[in-house]
Amino acid sequence: MKKVQLVLGSGGARGIAHIAIIEGLVKDGIEIEAIYGCSMGAVIGGIFAAGHLEEYKEWLLSLTKNDVFDLMDFTLTKEGFIKGDKIFDRHREMTGELLIEEFDIPFTAVALDIKSGKEIYFTKGDLYQALRGSVAIPGFIIPHRTKSYVLIDGGVTNPLPLNLAIRKEKSVVLAIDLSGPKDPLFILKDINNEEKNPVPHWFERIIPSYVQPTRKEKKDDKKEEEQTLSLLQLMETTFILSQNKLNELIIDKYEPELLIRLPRKMAQTLDFFRAKEIYGLGVKAYKKHRKQILEKTESN
Repeated sequence: MKKVQLVLGSGGARGIAHIAIIEGLVKDGIEIEAIYGCSMGAVIGGIFAAGHLEEYKEWLLSLTKNDVFDLMDFTLTKEGFIKGDKIFDRHREMTGELLIEEFDIPFTAVALDIKSGKEIYFTKGDLYQALRGSVAIPGFIIPHRTKSYVLIDGGVTNPLPLNLAIRKEKSVVLAIDLSGPKDPLFILKDINNEEKNPVPHWFERIIPSYVQPTRKEKKDDKKEEEQTLSLLQLMETTFILSQNKLNELIIDKYEPELLIRLPRKMAQTLDFFRAKEIYGLGVKAYKKHRKQILEKTESN
């Protein structure tokens, strides 16, 4: 079998699908030679490379809506609504401190330094410091400051870091895109219409009203109701549209030998309490692509 270089895209809770695909590869005896990840793709890829995916998966699948809420260290600053430290403190409790350079599988996490505008590639050092920077969605999770950088979500410029994969004769590049086009086979069932809003309803009581999801306002002249976008929806929609476009351009320029695309509308960014369902869609995705993956990775 040829080896596989995994490129794991960003996508919040949708990234739980990465776990099922990784498990499928391992079960089929396909060696993962290297992992490149952005945002949630970096989280899953890094924890797998460190050898702790099984316990991390079990924890994710156990999360309830209240658990997700409790893991969010809310703050109201001009930089965002969530500090982002509490979740990684919980990760450390599960795995202990982890250094990237000690992993058996080479791993790279992508973040963006807002000061220089340059992408930062973490290939050594504290895993959770790297991940904290890689997941800092602008305006939502506050940036992560180090001595050298002010880091935000790598998905701003590189949501699917295919440019980092090294093309080799005896390995295959497999990319997993979590911002693909609509596909009715990979959509979670509606729960209280929450998929219409960028954040769950339980989040609304924390943030100011002027940034909350869609509300209807009356126009002064015609006295008609007009649907308006909140600040949060504008931020979310802008981020989504830019990521979608970037993914298309990246895939076109750095075309991988294997590509699994799951729709962006598969689940919402904060749907971690629906981990079992999202994991199930990842299982379905691997089964759909398994034959192609096995054929492509067979030795010549």
